[in-house]
Amino acid sequence: MATVSQTSISTRARAGVQSDPERWHRLRLQFTWLVSTGVILWLVIYGFPYYRQDLAGRANSPLHAALRPSGTVGLRLGMLGALLFVGLFLYPIRKRWPWLNRIGTTRHWLDFHVLLGVIAPLVVTFHSSFKLAGIAGVAYWIMIVVALSGFVGRYLYAQIPRSLSTAELSLNEMESEASKLAADLQRQAMLTPEEIAPLLRLPSREEVARMSIVMALWTILRMDLARPFLVSRLRRKALSPLGKLATVGGLLPSGHRELEAVISACRGWSWISAKMLFLARIHSLFHLWHIVHRPFSYSFAALVLIHIGVVVLLGYF
Repeated sequence: MATVSQTSISTRARAGVQSDPERWHRLRLQFTWLVSTGVILWLVIYGFPYYRQDLAGRANSPLHAALRPSGTVGLRLGMLGALLFVGLFLYPIRKRWPWLNRIGTTRHWLDFHVLLGVIAPLVVTFHSSFKLAGIAGVAYWIMIVVALSGFVGRYLYAQIPRSLSTAELSLNEMESEASKLAADLQRQAMLTPEEIAPLLRLPSREEVARMSIVMALWTILRMDLARPFLVSRLRRKALSPLGKLATVGGLLPSGHRELEAVISACRGWSWISAKMLFLARIHSLFHLWHIVHRPFSYSFAALVLIHIGVVVLLGYF
C-alpha cells in the first residue's frame, strides 16, 4: 500500500512538470525581468560618476546634459516611467474593459503588474536624478508608499488558494485537496509521523479567532518563512551526507523522486491547511489593503498628471 501511494504521488508530480501551461508565461516574465534588470544596471554603471556628486558638482559634469531630469536620457526615462505607470493602471481597469479582460489571465496580469511596480519606481528615481523636491518629490514618496503596499497586496493575494484559471477555490474544494494530501501522507513510509509533525503543526481555530489582524498577518508570514526550513529538515533526515551537501542542507530539491513527492505532499497540506485556517482573516486584510492602496494610487496618478502638465507648459517637450 505504501509503494502504491508513493508511486501515485510521484506520478502526479511528474505529470505536473510535463504538462505545464504556465511555461511560456514564465519565459516571457523572466525575459522581461532580465531586460529590465539590464537597463537598471546600465543606468547605475553609466550614471554613477554623475549621481554620486552633489548638485553643484553635477552642473559641471559632462553627463549633466544627458542625465538631468530634462536631459536627453533623463527626459526619456521620464517618458518611459509614465508609460510603465500606464501599464500599471491597466491591471485594475481591465475588468471594466471587456476586450482587455479577454487578454491573458488575472494571474498573468498580476505578475507583470508586480514587475512594473518594481521597475517603474526605479526608472522614475533615475529620471529625477535623485532630486526629490516640490510636487515631483511629493509624488515620488507617494509612489514609494504605493509600491510598498503593492508588495503587501501581492502577498495577501497569494494567500487565497486559486485554481490554474485563477478562480478562487471554494472551501469544499480546499478541504477535498487537503484530505487527498493527508491520505497520501498517512500511506507513505518514507517519513514517520513524528518527523512530519513540525511541518504540519498549526494554531487552533480558537487561537486564530482571538488574534488581532496584525497578529494574524504576522503568524501567516512567520509560518511561510519557516516552511522552507522545516522542509529542509525533512530532507536532511532522509538524505545521505553527500545528499545533504548537494542540496545545501536540504534547502534545494534532491534527485530522490519518492522523497520529493512525499515532501511536496507535506508542503502542500501545510500550505492549504494554513490558508483554510486563516481564510476569513485574509479576506478582511485584503479588503483593508484595498481601502489603503487605492487612495494613494489615485493621488499619485493625479500628481503625475500635474507634473507632466507643468513640464509641458515649461516647454521641456
